[in-house]
Amino acid sequence: MVKAVVGANWGDEGKGKITDMLAEHADIIVRFQGGANAGHTIKNHYGKFSLHTLPSGVFYNHTTGIIGNGVALDIRKLCNEIKSITDQGVPKPKILISDRAQIVMSYHVLFDQYEEERLGSKSFGSTKSGIAPFYSDKYAKTGFQVSELFDEQLLLEKAERVCQTKNVLLEHLYHKPLLKPEDIMAELHEYKELAGPYVADVSSYLHQAIKAGKTILLEGQLGTLRDPDHGIYPMVTSSSTLAGYGAIGAGIPPYEISQVVTVCKAYSSAVGAGEFVSEIFGEEAEELRRRGGDGGEYGATTGRPRRVGWFDCVASKYGCRLQGTTEVAFTVLDVLGYLDEIPVCTGYEIDGTVTTEFPTAAQLKKAKPVLTTLPGWKCDITGIRDYDSLPENCRRYIEFIEAQIEHPVTMVSNGPSRSDIIYRSR
Repeated sequence: MVKAVVGANWGDEGKGKITDMLAEHADIIVRFQGGANAGHTIKNHYGKFSLHTLPSGVFYNHTTGIIGNGVALDIRKLCNEIKSITDQGVPKPKILISDRAQIVMSYHVLFDQYEEERLGSKSFGSTKSGIAPFYSDKYAKTGFQVSELFDEQLLLEKAERVCQTKNVLLEHLYHKPLLKPEDIMAELHEYKELAGPYVADVSSYLHQAIKAGKTILLEGQLGTLRDPDHGIYPMVTSSSTLAGYGAIGAGIPPYEISQVVTVCKAYSSAVGAGEFVSEIFGEEAEELRRRGGDGGEYGATTGRPRRVGWFDCVASKYGCRLQGTTEVAFTVLDVLGYLDEIPVCTGYEIDGTVTTEFPTAAQLKKAKPVLTTLPGWKCDITGIRDYDSLPENCRRYIEFIEAQIEHPVTMVSNGPSRSDIIYRSR
């Protein structure tokens, strides 16, 4: 059985915890897209961790973590991440890297930085991790695939071609130091040594695992609204964030994905630029940010303060629909216990007309939130394990949102730990 765990919104929904929790009963966890530009925060009996490339679920001895072909693979960061968790007492995880994954090179990071610097106030709010230049090279067919690390002559020819094309931009557009083939080759040799022990034919491995009846989790990064086709373009990431891409980014048939767990936060948050209709500001936002998540709303990779707002039913219904959601995991509900009343965005007003359908980015810029206010429950719900034991107003909040987004909420997270979860029968 293959199950995807993906985000409904801008990312930061709490996918890491849900994947980590579901991994207890899984055999294999696959990262299928994105790179080290975003992260998942995990809290378990080993401690608190921010994962950036490693799949959530690496903390179980029985699982295999896979870096799929769709991932932007920063080999140094991956190896440093493995070391960082083992240094904290976690047993060394079993990791496989797809031989068809492509490599984030150090010059990708430089080009990301140079372009953001050149754009100035019109920049895209990049994490400067090299992701956009990496995917540009991948689809321009000038990137380095992991399998190519073992072909010295091919590497040398490609390194020389890379320098020819990149140096034109470095000299005439960015006015920065030029690349040298020998430096690129030295970097690739380092990556061969670091990645070599983990490289495998992942698609074949997963094919055999599916035939053997293994349970596989596909772990997405970010959420629907950061998808390059269906998100808030151009303030999006550079690879598809949808469960449908999981088949491509892992190398399995699409019909094998039988369940899609889409994660929604009990309020909204986002790192980075782009339209965010239900966003709040000032002291109201700062209090929610300070109370939010586990230690506050700050990006797991960047440390940047997250933008926060009320739950957005319009964006979440759209996000769930695009993901092909079979069930919703509702996270950080415990955070809202301080509020007397809780606003929920149930529509967008655009040019005097109210809609509940998520529009394109140009229309989104004109959208104003239509808010419905629900009563709060004014107590700490952490530690509750039974849905019926939640305060009545808390249950009403969940059920109101469930009706608005038109997808069933089957899991409710009410605390930071793996065990802080309520399963809700449907």
